[in-house]
Amino acid sequence: MNSTGTDPVVLTAALVRCASVTPAEGGALVLLSDILTGAGFACQRIDRGGVSNLFARWGAARHKRTFGFNGHTDVVPVGDEKAWSVAPFGAEIRDGYLWGRGATDMKSGVAAFAAAAIDFVRETPPDGAVILTVTSDEEGDAEHGTVAILDWMAERQEAMSACLVGEPTCPNVMGEAIKIGRRGSMNAFFTARGVQGHSAYPDQTLNPVPAIARLMDRLSTHLLDSGTQHFDASTLAVTSIDTGNPATNVIPAECRATVNIRFNDAHSSRELISWMQAEADKLAEETKVTFEMTTHVAGESFLTPPGPLSDLVAAAVQAETGIKPILSTAGGTSDARFIKDHCPVVEFGLVGKTMHQVDERVELAQVHQLKGIYSRILRDYFA
Repeated sequence: MNSTGTDPVVLTAALVRCASVTPAEGGALVLLSDILTGAGFACQRIDRGGVSNLFARWGAARHKRTFGFNGHTDVVPVGDEKAWSVAPFGAEIRDGYLWGRGATDMKSGVAAFAAAAIDFVRETPPDGAVILTVTSDEEGDAEHGTVAILDWMAERQEAMSACLVGEPTCPNVMGEAIKIGRRGSMNAFFTARGVQGHSAYPDQTLNPVPAIARLMDRLSTHLLDSGTQHFDASTLAVTSIDTGNPATNVIPAECRATVNIRFNDAHSSRELISWMQAEADKLAEETKVTFEMTTHVAGESFLTPPGPLSDLVAAAVQAETGIKPILSTAGGTSDARFIKDHCPVVEFGLVGKTMHQVDERVELAQVHQLKGIYSRILRDYFA
């Protein structure tokens, strides 16, 4: 604690020192649980599938007015540690920044909303409840992270009326963007099978390589859409074509390819899977090469329509930064894709320029500013 309450920079530094590479808890959730318990929050560890999660609530259970924050303390690997100018988990402070893995994505966000919540319930106890949900499995498969927390909450009739995810949302300037939705994300994995043989006798083989190349061309040149009211155009990227064939004089029996699709609310994953399967079936008829496709859907597209929650957050951001934020759906996936089935959800956080990079760092002033925004959101929500 300091003269202005719980210091979010001190808490960020303590969290960064926890080597919580996904899905390791690394001591980060223990640290948060101890601090929140001391502030009067009821804390519950929710561990599932080798993943650790934390649920913390101040106020009566199942209160009708409950504001929630969501975030994660797991981080991506540091990569080549020799390339760092600081110790990746040292939480060094210099030049107005706090340096270390997770400083931006997103231990500073977790620290800011925890600090805001602690001071808010101490100084102006609300007629309602405040819930914090924190996972150590956002950067990984995310099967047992926020999903496990929401499952646990449903079993016990715990609920958030609204939720803010503290992910970095601002591309360049603090306060410039709020996320009100996300594109869907999925991967498709294709295996084309033909007949192996000597490359000098192609008539005795069935080459799967040109066939899968034609399929990838058809998929990648197809215009999925031109964007919708709140979303940019959907994209399909071919990310791999591989035979695993080191021999220059052998036509392989198999060739594999992968595509990644980021899709807006004009599509569902089911529709896109049907379309890709139909294209593969047509090419199989044309070439006699057989195609097998498997898919993995990370999340469907979703939107929280502009309204009371986005207005609340936008007003707080503008009051604290002087900037009127845009309502964005850009970027990759986040755990908001799970929360949207539970309650209205938006995302707001720091400038994310250095997340996942070598020498990841966060501007100290932004961490304090973020706490101020979250504090204002709580005050205005319960006013």
